[in-house]
Amino acid sequence: MSECTHDCSSCGESCSERKEESLIAKPHELSDIKKVIGIVSGKGGVGKSLVTCLSAVLMNHRGFNTAVLDADITGPSVPKAFGLKEKAQGNETAIFPVKTKKGIKVMSVNLLLPDDTDPVIWRGPIIAGTAKQFWTDVVWDDVDYMFVDMPPGTGDVPLTVFQSIPLDGIIVVTSPQELVSLIVGKAVKMANMMNVPIIGIVENMSYALCPDCGKHINVFGESHIDDTAKTFGLKVLAKLPIDPELAKLVDSGMLELTETTAADPIADAVEEFCK
Repeated sequence: MSECTHDCSSCGESCSERKEESLIAKPHELSDIKKVIGIVSGKGGVGKSLVTCLSAVLMNHRGFNTAVLDADITGPSVPKAFGLKEKAQGNETAIFPVKTKKGIKVMSVNLLLPDDTDPVIWRGPIIAGTAKQFWTDVVWDDVDYMFVDMPPGTGDVPLTVFQSIPLDGIIVVTSPQELVSLIVGKAVKMANMMNVPIIGIVENMSYALCPDCGKHINVFGESHIDDTAKTFGLKVLAKLPIDPELAKLVDSGMLELTETTAADPIADAVEEFCK
């Protein structure tokens, strides 16, 4: 063994004096963020961004100052839900998020691109670095609850977000297919490995409500979310229906006008968890 220089950054040996270095990045010096909640999914297409935006809207309706950090760099859909057209502004020292009509602060790569339909054809390290910069270089002033729309899966970018941003807790979003247990398991195990508490699971597209008789129709078959949650010792926060009215609000950029109560348990759980 070589002689110890006490410089752990250049040493490949393990010893009793070696200290694990935190990879958590500091936010901008002008930022003031109280709680950070990550919204994750084991795969794409389950409505993770909807749950992220909906959570921010519901907490905003309750009188809290909320924000959305869109870390899903290659699939940025958050600005569309809020009808944001203006681009984010900045100077030599900071970037400033765009505010929605109700005052929710948002930062997304689509607020920086010349055209919303421009694809993000970047290598993994650049994508991960951009997600990290949305935390370090953006001025998030007076935020009670920040919701981070995490990239789907368990790859490089989600790992960077987990390691760089001090998440207080996460919510796992899934859908009612048979495959759900396997996919949820990967997301849950990643969170456990990163030592981030899991607030609970949200099942999106859980059912459709018949407009004539009010019957619940299991479009994707019988839900297995309760068994899955029990397997991992987690709480099911909400089972969100396929809601055409909600979809219409998202498509028109007016999600803040929603009056849905189906997602209220998510907001309740976040408030209770953060106490």
